[in-house]
Amino acid sequence: MRIIKSLFLSTLLIFLIAGCKDAFLDEIKTVEPGEDTAAPEVTVNYPANGTEIQVYESVTSVNIEFEATDDIELATITLTLDGAEIASFSDFVDYRKFVGEYTYSELADGDHTLVVTATDINGKSTTETINFSKIPPYVTKYDGEIFYMPFDNDNVELVNVRFPTEVGNMGFAGEGKVGGNALAGATDSYLTIPVSDILDDEFSAVFWMKVNDDPDRAGILVVGPPDTDHANYPDVQNDRTSGFRFFRENVAGKQRFKLNVGNGTSDAWIDGGAAADVAPNSGEWVHFAFTISNSEAIVYINGQPVKNTAISGVDWTNCDILSIMSGSPRFNEWGHLSDRSLMDELRLFNKSLSQTEILTIINDEGGTVYNGEFGEKFYMDFESNYVDAASGLAATQVGSINLAGEGLRGSGAFQAATDAYATFPSNGIEFDEFSASFWYKVNATPDRAGILVVGPPHTENADYPNTQNLRTSGFRFFRENAGGKQRFKLNVGTGAGEVWVDGAAAADVDPTTQTDWIHMAFTISGSVARVYIDGVMVSESDLPEGFSWANCDIMSIGSGAPRFNEWGHKSDLSLMDELRIFDKALTQAEVDAIKAAR
Repeated sequence: MRIIKSLFLSTLLIFLIAGCKDAFLDEIKTVEPGEDTAAPEVTVNYPANGTEIQVYESVTSVNIEFEATDDIELATITLTLDGAEIASFSDFVDYRKFVGEYTYSELADGDHTLVVTATDINGKSTTETINFSKIPPYVTKYDGEIFYMPFDNDNVELVNVRFPTEVGNMGFAGEGKVGGNALAGATDSYLTIPVSDILDDEFSAVFWMKVNDDPDRAGILVVGPPDTDHANYPDVQNDRTSGFRFFRENVAGKQRFKLNVGNGTSDAWIDGGAAADVAPNSGEWVHFAFTISNSEAIVYINGQPVKNTAISGVDWTNCDILSIMSGSPRFNEWGHLSDRSLMDELRLFNKSLSQTEILTIINDEGGTVYNGEFGEKFYMDFESNYVDAASGLAATQVGSINLAGEGLRGSGAFQAATDAYATFPSNGIEFDEFSASFWYKVNATPDRAGILVVGPPHTENADYPNTQNLRTSGFRFFRENAGGKQRFKLNVGTGAGEVWVDGAAAADVDPTTQTDWIHMAFTISGSVARVYIDGVMVSESDLPEGFSWANCDIMSIGSGAPRFNEWGHKSDLSLMDELRIFDKALTQAEVDAIKAAR
């Protein structure tokens, strides 16, 4: 019976196929390819423009990765290096798209030009040109440098020419602070590399990060001993009596960066509190550094110390590996596991770096230097966001503010909008002396506005919180119409009262003739406040009672609101760029130097 059923089903299937054959064929129609209107598109994925390939060998290989597409049909793809053809492709499975790789094995030191050309069957072609370099074996750049990983498409450590062990599936970001790439963290993934031979009595680490808060806590750099006494060893470890642990944790939506150092018998915490907080997911590269000497450990963010703690040195007993982008395996008990942030330009030193040395490295690697000579503590360049580069904190946007499509430097500047502005916590910038500097392109509409304001809440105002105007602490820098010109004024709170810094006509700017960027600055010391316009001091007033920060908590940028709006000093539609704040009263010479650095 089983055989009869099989024969019946087979016969039935043949009948159905035969009966439907014509119907199937009727559905197939010839489709004309259409008019060839576009040239091919070419993308080179690696190397990228500016890539620097640095290995120990004087001659190495480069893996060229590229794509080409065409609207009708590709005919050929050629690769030339420094004017000589090195590869050609003409056999395509998919005649409209080709994803290719080619390994060139004779790349010597020097600058190179790669040209990828795709041609379609009608002779239209597209060329993509990439300029990159192979540079000689690494020579240390800084005193005490013992370890350097640039993460430019590989994980080689260049000082000692060795590769780490990869746990999980680490990758690369496709972007970098320096060079063409950076290390991209991944879940349950990290790198380890032997370091016992380079550890000394003093130690420093510097690197860049684009901070990701998912997960909301993670290990970043760890050198620690195995915790063999832990009940769940080796899966859970947390012996902090030697080595160090640099990590991050969520605090109210920000990421707080901390360092822990073991001295052989106990551990010390270097925790800067809110000063060590960084706003995550800002898209900005943030520079981190920490130093360990026989007497102190310091954590720096963007070149500024955020915590200094006295210690009795560091002990390296049983420390043999460095974990990169995770606390695992030696510091994972509290959930400081893999970090999915990006990391670039990791350097280690056998000395405790000075702040000047850290700032030099930042400057060399294209970062913004906050030179200590002027006491700069805050900097917003408004290129793509509202982040203070010194602290890594982002301003809060109130309403719908904009980044203008022009700037004194770069392509961006700050522009408030009607009923819109930014605020920033003022607790980190309330210094005994204070100065602000910025570039400004005046817009006289509206005809009065607040520009920078730090003031207390005016809870006793009958219309609080909608209307506020308590001027007994903080400061208010603003503009008002004066016979068709804009007059710039400063008000300073002394604690019991206030002082006006009003230069009258000397502080006027004509918006009809002053259409270029103009430099603004004001300074507040314990005895005098001054206003400068384009480097000229236009007003000054004594502060016989000093000045006060009582109950101040926010700085408003681009408006008097919410703390100084009763007289109509609301949003400013002018442009602002290069906002800097200092912890001292700048001198005339320093104002001149800042202005000259335009």
